[in-house]
Amino acid sequence: MSLCDVFPPSPNFTEEHLPNLSGKVFIVTGGSSGVGLELTKLLYSKNGTVFIATRSLAKIQSAIDVARSTYPTSEGRLEPLVLDLSDLATVRPAAMSFLSQESRLDVLFNNAGIMFAPPEARTAQGHESQMGTNALGHYLLTKCLEPILVRTAEANQAAGIGRKWDGGVRIVNVVSWMDVGVPKGVIEWDDTSTRPKVLTKSMDNYMMSKVGLTYMSADIAQRLGSKGVIAVSVHPGLMKTELQRTQRMTQSMMGIMFKPAKYGAYTEIFAGFSQDITRERNGAYILPWGRFGKLPENVAQGIKKQSEGGNGMKDRFLAYCERETVRYFG
Repeated sequence: MSLCDVFPPSPNFTEEHLPNLSGKVFIVTGGSSGVGLELTKLLYSKNGTVFIATRSLAKIQSAIDVARSTYPTSEGRLEPLVLDLSDLATVRPAAMSFLSQESRLDVLFNNAGIMFAPPEARTAQGHESQMGTNALGHYLLTKCLEPILVRTAEANQAAGIGRKWDGGVRIVNVVSWMDVGVPKGVIEWDDTSTRPKVLTKSMDNYMMSKVGLTYMSADIAQRLGSKGVIAVSVHPGLMKTELQRTQRMTQSMMGIMFKPAKYGAYTEIFAGFSQDITRERNGAYILPWGRFGKLPENVAQGIKKQSEGGNGMKDRFLAYCERETVRYFG
């Protein structure tokens, strides 16, 4: 761990670097508060169409009001997309609603997440709440939207956009600080149920869900990279957000170490738009406030198959996601 990990250098990709986003369409999960709201505002400020995906229509409307009042001259659109990532039964209907309204999707920001949930907390389908919400919910949503992402990439390439991989379609998976807090086994498995174990420490369960999202990015990069889709994993940074609202010690540190939520949005727009993220960097791990990082070796080993010198953890995790979500897909 270096000093830059705790105190990153100033952002080098901000709203000043965002192009005009007229005609571009985005989904931001958790887009009604915290980093998600700041990201929504930035995209809207550049005339983008933003679907705010969360479970509360009232919170979505409040976010729409805030963004419109902040950028009253924007020519963009703000749309509600009601879904509950902790209930897989709500995900595909929300995706179908989106598909009935739009013919393209330029960037899917899988930004939402929960943290510090007690180990006994469960989703509607009985999964540990952080694994179910952060990983399984986003896995299903992404799977439902993969076809439109590929079609958008193909349309861009046919129109001559993205030849340098700079106008491409992207999936931004918000993970965490992979160098800190990952359990010893990276993802600990319950061999009697073929699910990840529910560990006694809430942070361990949280980090396993974020490792899972990292493996999702690697999988998408491998499968869809040739079709023009980029997927990256993003550690957004240490910020003052609602994620830490139940942790008194964390709250006391916020004023000293943590940045405003807008800085996390800067990390995400770097991931979504920077031309530095080329074909060769598909699957990259992005650090705050817009830098390339390297996954720790224990996490990186899981991306490789055993025949490649790894341990195949990615494939095992993706198979788990598929088993648990397939009944809600079609």
